[in-house]
Amino acid sequence: QVQLVESGGGLVQAGDSLRLSCAASGRTFSSYAMAWFRQAPGKEREFVAVVSWSGGSTYYADSVKGRFTISRDNAKNTVYLQMNSLKPEDTAVYYCAAGVGLSTLAREYAKWGQGTQVTASS
Repeated sequence: QVQLVESGGGLVQAGDSLRLSCAASGRTFSSYAMAWFRQAPGKEREFVAVVSWSGGSTYYADSVKGRFTISRDNAKNTVYLQMNSLKPEDTAVYYCAAGVGLSTLAREYAKWGQGTQVTASS
């Protein structure tokens, strides 16, 4: 079993950067693909980025490609999301999730954190 806790959210100006962290408990962290999703008020949860269990493969939503970077440190049981050049449309609650493959579908992920709020003001 793995439990996930996100941190690092906050209120920033458009154009600023933030780094989100997701700390995982449990000894099986390194066997999971890890993803970030986000959900804005009144909208469905959407895929942001995913990284393979080894960190060797990543995939991004078109809306964040070139601005966001996902990475992981298996020794620290932590996955990160570096967010640069934030835009007001990036405002959402960000969730990390653990799954068995590099999927963009929320239903493919069995474990979720509680979320962290990111607000980018114009």
